[in-house]
Amino acid sequence: MATIRPFKAFRPINGIEQCFSCLPYDVFEEEEVREIIKRNPNTFLKVTRSDADISDPSYEDVYQKAKENLDDFISRGCLIEEDKPYIYIYRETWKGASQTGFFATFSISEYDEGIIKKHELTRKEKEEDRTKHIVTLKAQTGPVFLSFKSFPKAKEITNKIIENTEILYCFYDENNVKHELWRIQNENDMAQIEHIFSNIDYLYIVDGHHRAASSSRAQKILKEQDTNYTNEKPYNYFMAVAFPHDELRILPYNRIVKDLNNLTKEEFLERLSEHFEVEEAPCSPYSPENMHNFGMYLDKHWYKLRFKTTGNLDPVKNLDVQILQDFVLDPILSIKDPRSDSRIHFIGGIRGLKELEKWVDEKGWKIAFSMYPTQMDQLFAIADNNKIMPPKSTWFEPKLRSGLLIHKLD
Repeated sequence: MATIRPFKAFRPINGIEQCFSCLPYDVFEEEEVREIIKRNPNTFLKVTRSDADISDPSYEDVYQKAKENLDDFISRGCLIEEDKPYIYIYRETWKGASQTGFFATFSISEYDEGIIKKHELTRKEKEEDRTKHIVTLKAQTGPVFLSFKSFPKAKEITNKIIENTEILYCFYDENNVKHELWRIQNENDMAQIEHIFSNIDYLYIVDGHHRAASSSRAQKILKEQDTNYTNEKPYNYFMAVAFPHDELRILPYNRIVKDLNNLTKEEFLERLSEHFEVEEAPCSPYSPENMHNFGMYLDKHWYKLRFKTTGNLDPVKNLDVQILQDFVLDPILSIKDPRSDSRIHFIGGIRGLKELEKWVDEKGWKIAFSMYPTQMDQLFAIADNNKIMPPKSTWFEPKLRSGLLIHKLD
């Protein structure tokens, strides 16, 4: 059984939510953030990416700077505190499709126990960074992206609540994603949502593994410092949005490689044909239509690759990203560890296939692979079997906005 909990949020005053909120902290390069802050001094990136808001080179404490910026937003009235704890409904609409989820807090104990399941490894340095951020600010600033296995009753209740609830925010962001947020004030509606989650066995982290892991680490630190500890303390919960799985959109996570590992084009294609049927792509550029099919861009030409062996019961080995790793990247191109090898680069599907052609034709990379997107049932199977996905297996779009709701922990 999963637990959902209302929380007493800080949120931007109505009217500034569009320019104040921002994409997640880790999708930007530092120079991009500096430029945004220069144009918009009231962006929440000053809190989530305070490293780009420090002009004095002697000022080394980026976490203290983030706290100062958060406190400044509160003192100037950009952020206001809700009068009591609420659960919210959050909808994102992009390219004609919507995903509607519950914005609330969720149990760190259930995360630690595996009721909230993960499918990715986290990097120690990134975990430590966000843990320091949470502990210094005494706040969680970005929501974790969760999913649950959809069922009709949940959607029925959600739609009914939306029909009878006044909208809090409604705006389009810089990528033409429509964001809508409803604050649930009716106690009966709140009870219905809590009942929905009492019938959900597991939640799954879709995106935000580092945010969840850091919230768990921060909870242990804050608990140890707290001489008045109770289970009701807000740091025992992390902020997240939980969506039904059948509304989520996964884009492919494409690959480009710097060279052919000293092979000629002909030698490479011959090695490739051992495990793949290689043919001219039916269109240019080419995006695969099915699992175990791949697009390949080499020497200004698109190919279609069809994997000859299918039916592996191991949910990880059956992933297209793992097939490419096991039968192409490792044995032919000698890329043993895609996490650390500088000869491989990953490009999210949001950037399109022309971006792959650009890297090969203009930036000196040799070969690109377009992927079929990982499916939600594959993600569930891997998480349910306590296995880990290869790096860069999924790209979810649209991303959750940071700065619409902030979970203060003190």
